[in-house]
Amino acid sequence: MTSSYRTFYVNQKTGCDTNDGLTMASPFASLFSINRLTLKPGDKVLLAQNSIFTGQFLQIKDSGTKEHPIEIGAYSPDGEEGNMPLIAADGQGIWYQDYGTSLDSPNHVYQGYVSSAVLLYDAEHIIIHDIEISNRALEIPGESYSAPHKMNRTGVAVVAKDKGIRNGIILQNLSIHDVNGNVYDKHMNNGGIYMTALKPANEKATGVARFKDITVTGCFVYRVSRWGIAVGYTYSHDKFKGAELPEDAFLKYGHENIVIRDNYVKAAGGDGITAMYALRPLIEHNTADSVACEINDRIYNKPENRAGKVAAGIWPWKCKDALFRYNEVTDTRLNQDGMAYDADSGDGTIYEYNYSRQNEGGCIMFCLQEAIHNTFRYNVSFDDLGGTVSPSENPDALLAHNIFYVREGVPFIRNKMDGGSYTEEDNTIIPL
Repeated sequence: MTSSYRTFYVNQKTGCDTNDGLTMASPFASLFSINRLTLKPGDKVLLAQNSIFTGQFLQIKDSGTKEHPIEIGAYSPDGEEGNMPLIAADGQGIWYQDYGTSLDSPNHVYQGYVSSAVLLYDAEHIIIHDIEISNRALEIPGESYSAPHKMNRTGVAVVAKDKGIRNGIILQNLSIHDVNGNVYDKHMNNGGIYMTALKPANEKATGVARFKDITVTGCFVYRVSRWGIAVGYTYSHDKFKGAELPEDAFLKYGHENIVIRDNYVKAAGGDGITAMYALRPLIEHNTADSVACEINDRIYNKPENRAGKVAAGIWPWKCKDALFRYNEVTDTRLNQDGMAYDADSGDGTIYEYNYSRQNEGGCIMFCLQEAIHNTFRYNVSFDDLGGTVSPSENPDALLAHNIFYVREGVPFIRNKMDGGSYTEEDNTIIPL
């Protein structure tokens, strides 16, 4: 019995868009041929190694199934291993993002045009792997890098809107770099990988837009702005007010089974890796290196009325029982935050077995009164700067069994980041 699943081949060097694309001998030449297709469960789209798709993009609106996902990856046309196929969007792949409601701060931009090299829009059960992605702005006439209303740009954007829960998105072994986004717009699809849930046109009919079973693994994300990896801001943010975050709210409005693992984020303009509005997300074995490198007066210099000159390494926002373990953060640049780790406005965050080194804003912050039941244990901080710990008016943080190597002259509690109440158990402070 012949399989009905199709494999489409795209080869920038030898293909032709009048081909059927169904064999390595008759490949398409461009991604535009893929965007015109209706993909079905079990279909594959394979891009030839050493191909460079300049000024092109993928916009996928179709879905696979749990048993038969749609796969987008790479192949070797000659049997020899080559470079990853490169999607170099160069500001193309434009779509319109609208949360459908204002965000938790009236100064946050919530609608506008976005350029994405890869866009998954209301799709589910998609696997994307072994592709190189960039989205530069160098060829846009008249656009300065720090322009306040610059186009938002993304390497990979994933959107849930009009089809309820979007399940089974896997991003694996992607190399995403040189994404020249907007350093000011924190919650647009903007940076290396960014996932968002937008207000449905008819929520009563389609259900709440949210994510479940999302995995981002083995990706190298570097020189991107603003975010490195973010999963995923939601239009339902008003359902998560206050400090105590009930599980029922996440099962109805939040994201479930979010895994961010084995990724390396380097030189992100703003934050490194963040899970948002997620129930028990797992963030492990990741590295954030030299992030927040644009949150400074030299680049972040035309914010207008937008606040948010803050960024940190690896942290949660409005999550419940988030687990961060075996991560490493180094050289986060100084700003109003600038620390490696930040337990921010969530309930039950655990940091364990993580490492931090020479982060200019310190090691860990417990951020304000709505960050509760947080634990920082069995971690190692080496020569973090500015002030090792920022309690920041937090009510009940626990620091236990950590080792802090502290340089002479660096305060253990960061100046103007004190207050609140925290408990220390069996920590070791070693002078450097």
